Amino acid sequence: MALASSNVEDPYFSRLGDQFGMAARLDPVVWSERPGRLNSSEIESYQRDGFLSIPQLISREEVNQLLQAADRLRQTVDPDQSHVIAEPASRTIRSVFRLHRDYEDFKEICRDPRIVERAEQILGSEVYLHQSRINFKPAFEGKEFFWHSDFETWHIEDGLPRMRAVSISLSLTHNLPYNGPLMLIPGSHRYYIRCVGRTPENHFEQSLRSQRYGVPDQQSLRWLVDAGGISTPTGGPGSAVMFDCNTLHGSVANLSPYPRTNLFLVFNSVVNPLEEPFGDLPPRPEFLGDREMTPLSDL
Repeated sequence: MALASSNVEDPYFSRLGDQFGMAARLDPVVWSERPGRLNSSEIESYQRDGFLSIPQLISREEVNQLLQAADRLRQTVDPDQSHVIAEPASRTIRSVFRLHRDYEDFKEICRDPRIVERAEQILGSEVYLHQSRINFKPAFEGKEFFWHSDFETWHIEDGLPRMRAVSISLSLTHNLPYNGPLMLIPGSHRYYIRCVGRTPENHFEQSLRSQRYGVPDQQSLRWLVDAGGISTPTGGPGSAVMFDCNTLHGSVANLSPYPRTNLFLVFNSVVNPLEEPFGDLPPRPEFLGDREMTPLSDL
């Protein structure tokens, strides 16, 4: 597949016309060579695939405490608050955002050195939390989320300038092949998919339930999957997946009787601060893209 040309002013432009495109990534994947919690084999795997599975990041005792807190939150949170997202066709809670600022039960894990230092090692700098949330995928009714690059959305709708962010999905329940686990396309982080369609105002109000803009085309997806396949990392409570902000990922619906609950943290480099959105719209609310850049090492 031919790669599209870049724009001098914004090499990662998207949603400007009616033609999809694919461009080469211009940013590093791993931004430093300093030693840390990740060994050389893990760094190499992350560099190659755009993600890394960690079999056990925190203990089962810690998981149990977090899962209890997540269940309390799900049962008591007001679904009409803007940072609380329900399933597309019900009031069942899908996600609760801004954990690192609003919920005491989660503030400690959001700045845990076992997590933060891995992010700093990949990004080569101090980091802050761009976004934090709990994702619930309830048994039988948890809906799918289509393939997408987080960076494309964060660039166009939040103003994240470069691909210098990493996400960590921490499993609080079993992530099984049949309860809607995260799916990733290995190697897709090396390409930027330009999407089509002008982004409507307040698009986030719909996209967090069912995304229509910032969705890659089928031809690009087929090309990338033919080249890299699809990986579905599974694991028990306390396992985790780190993945690059530009790695294409999604998840299928949960038709099983087993719910899936994950803590999702996005770390951005402090030298990659948010600018005005590149999609010519007002920035999304700060629960989706935090503009307070205090390094986690200072908290």
